[in-house]
Amino acid sequence: MRLVERDEHVRYLDGLLEECRGRRGHVVVLDGPVTTGKTELLRVFTERASSDVVVLRATCSRAERTLPLGVVTQLLHSAGLPLDIADRAAQLLKEGAASDALSRTRPDTVEPEAVRIFQGLGVVLLDLAAKTPVLIAVDDVQHADEASLHCLLHIVRRIGSARILAVLTEDAELGAQHSPFRAELRRQSQFHRLRLAPLTRAGVAEVLRGRHSGHSFEPEETAPPQPPEGRPALWDVDDFFRISGGNPLLLHALIEDHDIAGEVRAQGYGLALLNCLYRDKPAIAHVARALAVLDEEGAVEELAQLAGADTEAVCRALHDMEAAGLTDNGVFRHPVARSTILDGLQAPDRAALHRRAAQLMHARGAPAMTVAHHLVESKHTQGPWAVRVLLEAADQALLGGRTRLATECLALAHRSCGDEHERPGIRARLAQAEWELNPAAAARHLTPLAAASANGQLGHGDLLVLLRHLLWHGRTGEAKAVLERIRGARPETDGTPQAVPARNTELWLAATHPQLARRHQGPVPSDDGSPTFADPRGDPWLRSAAELAGLLAHGPGEPAADRAERVLDGLGLGLGRTSPWTEEAVQLALLVLISVGRLRSADGQCENLLAEAGPREAPVWTAMASATRAEIAVRQGDLAAGAEHARQALTQLPPQAWGVAIGFPLGSLILAVTRMGDYEEAAKHLTFSATDAMFRSRYGLHYLHARGHYYLATDHPHAALADFLSCGELLRTWGLDAAALIPWRTGAAEAWLRLGNRDQAKRLLHDQLAGAGRDRMRIRGSALRLLAATGPAARRPELLSEALDLLEDCGDRYEQARALVDLSRSHHQLEEYRRARMVSRRAWHVAGLCDAGPLTKELLAATGDLNGPDTASGSIDGIPSLTGSERRVASLAVMGCTNREIASKLHITASTVEQHLTRVYRKLKVKRRKDLPVDLRSDVVKTERAQLDCG
Repeated sequence: MRLVERDEHVRYLDGLLEECRGRRGHVVVLDGPVTTGKTELLRVFTERASSDVVVLRATCSRAERTLPLGVVTQLLHSAGLPLDIADRAAQLLKEGAASDALSRTRPDTVEPEAVRIFQGLGVVLLDLAAKTPVLIAVDDVQHADEASLHCLLHIVRRIGSARILAVLTEDAELGAQHSPFRAELRRQSQFHRLRLAPLTRAGVAEVLRGRHSGHSFEPEETAPPQPPEGRPALWDVDDFFRISGGNPLLLHALIEDHDIAGEVRAQGYGLALLNCLYRDKPAIAHVARALAVLDEEGAVEELAQLAGADTEAVCRALHDMEAAGLTDNGVFRHPVARSTILDGLQAPDRAALHRRAAQLMHARGAPAMTVAHHLVESKHTQGPWAVRVLLEAADQALLGGRTRLATECLALAHRSCGDEHERPGIRARLAQAEWELNPAAAARHLTPLAAASANGQLGHGDLLVLLRHLLWHGRTGEAKAVLERIRGARPETDGTPQAVPARNTELWLAATHPQLARRHQGPVPSDDGSPTFADPRGDPWLRSAAELAGLLAHGPGEPAADRAERVLDGLGLGLGRTSPWTEEAVQLALLVLISVGRLRSADGQCENLLAEAGPREAPVWTAMASATRAEIAVRQGDLAAGAEHARQALTQLPPQAWGVAIGFPLGSLILAVTRMGDYEEAAKHLTFSATDAMFRSRYGLHYLHARGHYYLATDHPHAALADFLSCGELLRTWGLDAAALIPWRTGAAEAWLRLGNRDQAKRLLHDQLAGAGRDRMRIRGSALRLLAATGPAARRPELLSEALDLLEDCGDRYEQARALVDLSRSHHQLEEYRRARMVSRRAWHVAGLCDAGPLTKELLAATGDLNGPDTASGSIDGIPSLTGSERRVASLAVMGCTNREIASKLHITASTVEQHLTRVYRKLKVKRRKDLPVDLRSDVVKTERAQLDCG
C-alpha cells in the first residue's frame, strides 16, 4: 500500500529520529480514525531507520490484553537485540511471569514488586540506548495490557536525554478507555502527537494513478481503457472518493472491486467496512447495526434505543464513523455497507432489531411504508395496528409500482390477522398483487377464495376479481358459481347501488369469455344524451373495459378508436394503477385500435406501456404489451419482429402463467414463423396442450386462426377449413362477428380455393366485403385479392390493383407481397410478360422485407434470376429525363416503400414525395407506382438502396 498524503508525517518522524541520535528522546503518538494508515506509516518509518538504530517492534491485540507484559515481551524479543541485553531482559521477564503482582496491576494501582520489575526493564533499555539509538514501535497501543502500559510510562519518563524514540499508534476516538495512560503521556515534555485523517480527493486521485500505472480516473483527462464487453463503465475519482470517504482501507477494497466486477461488492468493500467497525469498540458495532436498520429514518434517540446505549455514546460513535469516512452525514455511503452489516447478523438478532425498529417508528408516527418495511423484515406483527399499517403500505406500494413489497406486506398481514371475517378480503388482495407478478403463483389462493365466496365472506369487488382469475386459469366450473353469486347480489337495504354494476360485468364477459355472458345489452343514453354501453357506476376502469367491450361487439369505428386512445392516455397520466381492472381496459383499448386499423397508434401505446412498466414490477403488463406488439407486427407484415415480440412475451411470463390467454402470443408466433417458412418451429408451438377453456375465450380465436394458416401452408386445406369455420361459428354464436377480430372468412375462402370450390370461396368473400370489416382496408384488400382468383383472368388485374392500393395504404407488407405475386401471375397469363417481370421483382423485394421465405422461393422458382437483365427495359425513354431527386424517390417507390417511408429515408416531407412522384408519372407516361419500370433500379440507385432499408 503506497503512502499518500503522509510525506509531512514521515519528514517529522525523521527529524525526531535525528534528534534521538543526538541524545534527545521523544515519544510520538500517531492517532486518527480507524484504518487511516497509521500502521502502514509506522511500518514505512521503521523500515527507513538506518542500520545504526535498533528497532523494537510490538503489535497489540485485544485478545492478549490479559497477558501481563505481553507487549514488552514482544519488544524485548525483537531481532537484533545484543545477547547480554537479551539475557538480562529474559531474566526480568521470567521473574515477572512468576510474580502475581503484575496480574493485579490496574490503571491506578501498581504494587511495589511490579514497580521493581518495571525499573529493571527500564534500565535494560536505557543501557541499550547508551550503546545505540533505539526505536520503540508499538502498534494499536489501545489494546496493550496494563503492565506493559505502566512499563512504557516508566521508560518514557526517563528518555528525555536518552537515545530512545517511542512511536505508538492508537485510534484517537477509542483512547478514552486508556485515559490515565494517555493523560500521563501528554504531560511529558517530550510528547508529540501526529494525527492522520482520511485522504482528500486529490489523495484518492493519486492512489488511483499509482495503482493503475498512470491511467487517470479524472473525468477531465483522457478516459481510462474501457472494460470488457458486458462490464459496467469505469468510475471516476469522484465515485471512489464519495464511496470510500477517503478511508485508505475502503479505497483499496473499492479499487479491487472495480477491477474484478466493475461494481461494489460485499466480499470486498463490505468486508473492509466490517473490519473498520468491528476492530475496536463494541459500542460502535452496536450503533452501526442500528444505523443499518434505520438508515436515514432514525434520529439519535431511536438509534440509542435500538442500540441499547445512551445518546452520548451514540453521538460519539456517529462522530467516530464520520471521521473515519464510513458515513456521510450520518448515513452509510453505499447500500452495500448496510446490506453487509445486516447480512452479518444472525437471523433472530436481525428480526429482533427490525421488530424493535417497527415499534419505535410507529410510536414516532413514521409513514406506513417505513413501519411496514421493518415489520416485513422482522416477519412478525405486534397487534391489530400492525395489520392496518401493512394494508396501508401495500396500497402505497402498488401505487408506486413496488408490487413485490405489496405482496410481502399483504402476506404478513394475512398470516397475522386474527379476524376471521377480515382474512378472506386480505387474501383476495394478496392474490391480485401476486397475480400481477405471476398468475401461476397466485393460483394457490383460488381454492380457499372460492370457498370463502361460497360462505359469503367476500365483497362484491373481490368476487369480480376472483371471477377474472378463475377464468384466466380456465377453472370454469368454479367461475360459474362465483358468477351466479355476483348476479344474485342485491342492492343494500338502504338503497345504495352495487359498487360494481352487473351490466359492466356482462359486457366484459361478452368480449372476453362470451360463453358465460348473458344476452348482449345494447347502448343506453348517458348523462349528456350520447349512447354508451357501460353503467357509469362502480370501478371506472371496469366501466371503461365494459364500454370498449360493447363498442367492440357492435363493430368498432373511429369513435371507438378515439375512446380507446382516451383510455390509454388516462393510463399515461398515472390513473388506475391500483385497480385490478386497469389491465383489462388497456387490453380492450389496444384491441379496438388494432381492429379499426390504427396500428401505428396501437404500437406507440405499447411502447409507452413498456416504458411505464420498465421501472415498475409488472411482468404481466410487460408480457401483454409484447404480445400485442407481436400481433401488430404480424398485421404489418413485419414477421421477424412479430416472432421476436411473441417470444419475448412467452419469456417475460412463463407459459404456465398465461392461462387461457396464451392463445394470444402463441397465435402471433405460429402465424409469423409459418409465413417465414419455419414450419418446424410452428409445429413445435402447436404441440402446446390447448385447453377447452382457451377455446371458450377470445384468446382461442388467435390460436385457431394461426393454426389454420399453418395447415394451409403445409398443404392440409381440410384441416385449415375446419379451423377457420370454427372461428366463424364461435364469433357468430358469441355475437362478436361484427368486431372482425379474426378475418376468418378470407382464411376459409383460401381453403375452399385450395379444395377447388370457387363458389363457396366467392360466397364467403362477398359476405366479407358486404359485412364485418367491410370498411377495414386490410380485410377488404385481402378479400379482393382472393376474389380475383374466383373470376375471369381479364378482370383479375383490376381487382388486384385495387387490393394492392388498399394494402399499401394500411401498411400490410405480407399481404401486399401476396397481391403482387398474384398480379404478376395475372399479367403472365395475359401474356403481358414485361409487366409480369416488373411486378414479380417488386413482389420479390417486398417479400424479402417481410422475411417471407416461402413467397421468395416461389417467386425465384417461377421467374428464375430476378436480378437478371430485362430485355424490355430499354424501351422506356423517359428515365434519362428524371432528376436525381425524382429518380431516388421513384426507385424507392419501385422497391415497395410507402410515401411516408420514402419521406423518412430521404429526410423530406410526404408532400414533396407526392410532388416528385406526380412529375415522374408525367415524364414516364404512367398512371400509378405499379406501372413504374424496374429500370429505375440502376447501379447508382442500387448502391443507395444498400444504405436505405425500407423496413
